[in-house]
Amino acid sequence: MLVVALILDRLFPLPLPDRNRGSTVVLARDGSPLRAFADAEGIWSYPIALEDVSPLYIEALVGYEDRWFWDHPGINPIAALRAFGQMAANRRIVSGGSTLTMQVARILEPHSRSFGGKLRQSLRALQLEAHFSKREILELYLDNAPFGGTLQGVEAASWAYLGHSSKQLSHAEAALLAVLPQAPSRLRPDREAEAARTARDKVLDRMATLDVWTPAEVRDARIESVVARTLQPPLSAALLARRLHNDHPHDHRITTTIDIELQRSVQDRVSNYLARLPERTSAALLVVDNRDLTTLAYVGSALFGDEARLGHVDMVRAWRSPGSTLKPFLYGLALDDGLIHSESLLIDAPQSFGGYRPGNFDSAFNGPVGAAEALRLSLNVPAVDLLDRVGAARFTARLANTGLQLRLPRGVEPNLSIILGGVGARMEDLAGAYAALNRKGVGGIIRYSPDDPLIERRVVSEGAAWIIREILEANPRPGYRPGTFDTGSRPRVAWKTGTSYGYRDAWAIGGTRQYTVAVWIGRPDGTPLPGQYGAVTALPLMFQVVDSLPRTALSSVPEAPPASVGETEICWPLGLAFDEKHPERCQQKHTAWTLDGVVPPTLPERDARSWNTGLLHVRIDARNGSRLSPGCSAPSFREIDIPLWPSLAYPWLSRDLRRRSSLPPLAAQCADNGIESTQTLRIDGIADNATIARAPNSDNAAIVRLRALGANGEVAWLVNGRLQATTQDSQAWEYECNETGDQAITAMTDAGRWAQVRVRVLR
Repeated sequence: MLVVALILDRLFPLPLPDRNRGSTVVLARDGSPLRAFADAEGIWSYPIALEDVSPLYIEALVGYEDRWFWDHPGINPIAALRAFGQMAANRRIVSGGSTLTMQVARILEPHSRSFGGKLRQSLRALQLEAHFSKREILELYLDNAPFGGTLQGVEAASWAYLGHSSKQLSHAEAALLAVLPQAPSRLRPDREAEAARTARDKVLDRMATLDVWTPAEVRDARIESVVARTLQPPLSAALLARRLHNDHPHDHRITTTIDIELQRSVQDRVSNYLARLPERTSAALLVVDNRDLTTLAYVGSALFGDEARLGHVDMVRAWRSPGSTLKPFLYGLALDDGLIHSESLLIDAPQSFGGYRPGNFDSAFNGPVGAAEALRLSLNVPAVDLLDRVGAARFTARLANTGLQLRLPRGVEPNLSIILGGVGARMEDLAGAYAALNRKGVGGIIRYSPDDPLIERRVVSEGAAWIIREILEANPRPGYRPGTFDTGSRPRVAWKTGTSYGYRDAWAIGGTRQYTVAVWIGRPDGTPLPGQYGAVTALPLMFQVVDSLPRTALSSVPEAPPASVGETEICWPLGLAFDEKHPERCQQKHTAWTLDGVVPPTLPERDARSWNTGLLHVRIDARNGSRLSPGCSAPSFREIDIPLWPSLAYPWLSRDLRRRSSLPPLAAQCADNGIESTQTLRIDGIADNATIARAPNSDNAAIVRLRALGANGEVAWLVNGRLQATTQDSQAWEYECNETGDQAITAMTDAGRWAQVRVRVLR
């Protein structure tokens, strides 16, 4: 008999489910389904292990369907004889006498309810028992039992009908799911709630009769209503789920690091926020845990499936212009290189970098600014100046080594425009780099699954990361001023915004001690959103999400600087530490964060035509203060040091600072040694302190025709620090006086020579 059984087993193998086929479910970190993918036949099934199902369900299933399951060999002889006797007496099948193992056999190989079918089912049950343990047979049932419609398996049914995992079943819910496979179409609770309730109560009565559940438990369970639910497959973090399913097509259960409650909250927040923005606007958002770079919330598009918003496009991994979001890493690299400290003097003025002339977002210039302020205000010219000194190719390679890849157009080499967004970057890479600001300078690759390895890369040094974070945290939230409201309970956020050319991408990325939050808003097809930019469009949403995240008592407490960071009093214009022996060299004092004790001087001017060398040592006549050139003497003289500002800064200096940084007039008896420029610049067309009024009885603004006399090359014309036009050599510029009030008109050359007149424009 054994030989015959072995031969039959070989000839008729078990029709087991194909492990490489079937549906896939992507789960949150707590096991909640984010999204399910049906198999080729449209069946929804969430594979589950026995220990992940509520014991109450196992008790109800075994107690109602097959209470001798753990003891019989696949068929129950007593039940089989009873069924055979009933069939002989009634000449039809009255009860099947099926065991759970026989039901699994029928699920795997459907057959008719004839005697032959029952015999085949019984033989298959014996075959199952020979190949599998009781636990494995039970798991085959859990995953393959029919529950109505296209639902297969207890976990899929639990989520579809009850809205939660089969691990969290009540007594009433366990009884309901235990009986559903008997008649899945007739007992569907979403359609036949009363029939489902009657069948459920029958199971409850059986459990009480068998003393498996107490009368009190059964009494309470009968009170519980059968709630009909609309069968809707889960759809949270849909684009992440699609991404992971494509990466692991043969996995039936994919677990992510997503926090399901946070994910749902963020999705709702994004959807509500976009209701006030122009149509076809989409958004992407990431929330990353800084401890291990795991992703807690992933919104790839505003509304998955929305055709107008191209909701199927995952903007978390799309290549987009990062705007100004790369600037913190440039300043961090410059700190590590010893080029700057936090208050290094930078110049925000019209400049040309090999023909590339960057401007600011609002077209205005600020003149001399500290590095920290330049970063907080996201000024473009200082950033381009720094990148020119660091090297665009080196900066790009450094970011790529940290995991932040930048994409340039085919055939284009790294250039200065990359720091203003002239390059492609992905949100997930930016988030991994920004996390470094709260991870002692170490960022890495964002993780989406607990199985993803922790890949960490140093972005900047620990000290540079602390200084950059301190600079960005000091930037007040829009609409708030320090001391106006009690914001002590709010988390400290190091944040930066960015806007790409043409208003195509609005960014806001912020980090607390615990989390990094990245937000992108725009249109996936790249069409502009005029008037929508990072600080106005993306930043409010970022702060909404940041403020909704859990926080600790330390979230709002400043972190002490690392040992490599020091606090030093420095002086402008030289940028060096304050020297008590030479107080005259300090025209403006600032408190700076320095790295490794290095106090770098103000960056040298790059224009070879400028004679400014920082500190000028001259002799003056002690009697009248006139300057003595070499070889020229006076009865008495003394030596002084004159700290010089960068040439491009002078139009923005006060009269007192200009006087203190200017050379004394040359003594009459001394020959000129050429230390002063041989050329002067003068604005022709209007006198200083003139008043301008429009013509009588005219609605047209007055027009003034101006020229920069003595200019060679390009001349930038600014009005109150805002660039208005550029001319060549002494070419005329017609200024239309549309704005009233006091105005400063400045003409500047690339060499730093300048002239300025002040006028008043009447209404």
